Amino acid sequence: MAKQVGRLTDASIRGGMKPGMHPDGDGLYLQVRGASKSWIYRYASSGRTRYLGLGGYPDTTLAAARRARDSAREKVRTGGDPIADKRPAVPERPTVVTFRQAVDDFISAHQVMWRNPKHRQQWRNTLDAYAKPLMDLPVEAVDTLAVRAVLKAQVETRRGKGELWSTLPETASRLRGRIEAVLDAYNAGHERAVLNPARWKGHLEHVLAAKKNLAAVKHHAAMPWPEVSAFMAKLADQSGMGALALRFTILTAARTNEVLGTTWGEVDITPPRKVTIGRDDKGDAITVTQGALWTVPAIRMKAKREHRVPLSDAPLDVLREALLLRVSDDPAAPVFPGQDRTGPMSNMTMTALLRRMGHGALTVHGFRSAFRDWVAEATRHPGEVAEAALAHTNGDKTEAAYQRSDRLEPRRRLMDDWAGFCCHLAPAENLVSRPARSQAS
Repeated sequence: MAKQVGRLTDASIRGGMKPGMHPDGDGLYLQVRGASKSWIYRYASSGRTRYLGLGGYPDTTLAAARRARDSAREKVRTGGDPIADKRPAVPERPTVVTFRQAVDDFISAHQVMWRNPKHRQQWRNTLDAYAKPLMDLPVEAVDTLAVRAVLKAQVETRRGKGELWSTLPETASRLRGRIEAVLDAYNAGHERAVLNPARWKGHLEHVLAAKKNLAAVKHHAAMPWPEVSAFMAKLADQSGMGALALRFTILTAARTNEVLGTTWGEVDITPPRKVTIGRDDKGDAITVTQGALWTVPAIRMKAKREHRVPLSDAPLDVLREALLLRVSDDPAAPVFPGQDRTGPMSNMTMTALLRRMGHGALTVHGFRSAFRDWVAEATRHPGEVAEAALAHTNGDKTEAAYQRSDRLEPRRRLMDDWAGFCCHLAPAENLVSRPARSQAS
């Protein structure tokens, strides 16, 4: 089947688009981030995927972007590299490349893939803070002993001094992975067929303890589920955008960043309605519910897959309250803006609200745990439906291959019951305890 080219139109672009990368064809994408739009040309050069910026929209029109794409494609076809041709002439780099220069090259080549500048800076900060001994070494001199010395270096923490790998296992594991990624990229660019000294499997796993054996998993502090409805009653008396965002977060069992990034273009607040879409083998009507839906784009999801969240009456009421405070008709405008009303609120706003309410020991994320415990202990809803509501991925790849449905209809019933419990809207008989599990004899 021929590849479709020219998918985008000026009308579709002006009509409002969800955040993400929207393909036009032949490697041209329109990247949408909030209210900004820019053109990206994606191509392969020397075995690496490259991303060439072609300007922002509307300053660079769709037609102009296509012409620039075609010109860049012709350079690639004839063996050129548009990014290299675009760079100003610089003195030839010395033969010896330091690890610091390899880090700079890696970040420059991959920066378009980070969702925001904060993530890119965090990536560099980890290396700057803990990999200093490697930075001025020639890349060829970064061997297993050098990597081990960094991972086993002494660090100062609030608990005292200790070895990085055992004292800060999460940070050390990230550091090892980032060193490995930088060295892999360098080796690929220089066509060096050498084993990476920072690799884990078959190498460092034999000289360093596995991360899972170093420290017990620390769960987010959560409120016991029987206390959630009383807390929601107190929360309803709180004013401000932070209170609305926290109510919406709890009622949808969503992650903080998913809620804070919500735009008006993602939510359908029309009342839910039943629609017949066909009939089954027995001739019975197959109905689905339309409306009352929040669609979170893949770019903002932890699993990088679009997630649909059914909205019951309680979260719809929250959105209607937020609608009264809306200051922009732009579909990309945040539902829960910060103080400047143009961008999303800080991820500390809801945490600060919990502290003011006398629950400073709790975390916002912990309400997801309360939701999961409630499903398991107080309802007969299947566990897999709860996992789908939490947008958890199935660890069994074979089973996941057969479970492609997002279970929207059973999740809608589940979230209706959860909202009823949270807001005292459902009669007690809707919350039926599971039959006790039989004890092993």
